[in-house]
Amino acid sequence: MAAPAPVFKSQAIELPADAAVFPDGPNVKVVTRNCLACHSADMVLDQPLFPRATWAAEVTKMRNVYKAPVSDADAALIVDYLAATHSPP
Repeated sequence: MAAPAPVFKSQAIELPADAAVFPDGPNVKVVTRNCLACHSADMVLDQPLFPRATWAAEVTKMRNVYKAPVSDADAALIVDYLAATHSPP
């Protein structure tokens, strides 16, 4: 006789609120709209200060490898934001 099928029940979990936001800067609304869909602002802001070329490569990776649905126009604006707010002086 076969074992009875397991019974699965949905569980509700409550995650802590993420209070981190992207600091004001050029195109912050575009960054917030696109980037927070997959990860927190802290995940980005905890990265080292990268030069523009590295941020461009990171945005390209998010789009090509992880399939982030970011348009070409928004990708350019995201790189502009990151280069302006999270790059070495």
